[in-house]
Amino acid sequence: MGIAKQYLKSKPVCKVTFTVPAEKAKKVAVVGDFNEWNPKKSELKKLKNGTFKGTLELPKEGTFEFKYLVDGEFVNEAKADRYQWNDYAGTENSVLEL
Repeated sequence: MGIAKQYLKSKPVCKVTFTVPAEKAKKVAVVGDFNEWNPKKSELKKLKNGTFKGTLELPKEGTFEFKYLVDGEFVNEAKADRYQWNDYAGTENSVLEL
């Protein structure tokens, strides 16, 4: 798994590329408070090598909680900036700091 951040000089956004190796998965999405935890708004595309990849533009200087949704199961990002406990879900969420 991995996250790549590209800050744009022309806009107050950061392009964040999410990469998830999941060869056997059928669907992978990144869900978080930036898209109301809706997987339909952020499905990742499956590449020929079995990795899922997608890029989102997120506001600079923001902090976002997120998880991957891999075939219906939530998975944290191993290389997240940090983790935040979520009382509602009873688990930790990955955190992205821009």
